[in-house]
Amino acid sequence: MRLYAVLFLVAVSMMLAVSIKTLVFPSETSTSYVEMVPQKPLNLRAFTLCMRVATELTGKREIIRFAYRTQSYDELNVWRELDGRLSFYLAGEPVFFRVPEIGALQTHLCVTWDSSSGAAALFMDGRKSLTKIYNKGHTVQPGGKSFVGEIGDINLWDSVLSDRTIQDMFSGKTVPTGNVFDWETTKLNINGEVVVVNTQQPL
Repeated sequence: MRLYAVLFLVAVSMMLAVSIKTLVFPSETSTSYVEMVPQKPLNLRAFTLCMRVATELTGKREIIRFAYRTQSYDELNVWRELDGRLSFYLAGEPVFFRVPEIGALQTHLCVTWDSSSGAAALFMDGRKSLTKIYNKGHTVQPGGKSFVGEIGDINLWDSVLSDRTIQDMFSGKTVPTGNVFDWETTKLNINGEVVVVNTQQPL
């Protein structure tokens, strides 16, 4: 009886586990990338972009976290700048945020923006930055491709999520996945030296 009980508990534990994929870039590179195929055209008047990031690349260097480009422009880019600030670009000059440096410990990072007000903000591990007004009235254009860097758990919504929803996401609570990019189902095209690591995590 005890043996059966143990086996039953193991089976239940396995059924309640979820597989999480992470993209690992084993060495410093400027040629390896992963292309994500969106579920719908990126014609965005607002967005929330979230990801989990970690890196041991420090010092004065730029790192691309996320890049979406059409034939004409870099429509939506998230960067770490030479001076350590985080920034994102919407087809032009960037908006900058001075926040703690991302290191080897995984950080949950979100970027939000709304065209009607121009309100832009960053969230790091559930904590919100000050709000800046940026590119009011702009629209992110469709028809491009998206590439990602040393990250995982990437989701993109075509709306600004509430502060509470972003905080719940960071703390591991269940929230709706992205309706433009859903990390669980979005097709990934891998280029160069990139390893996809799958880990089992309990729900």
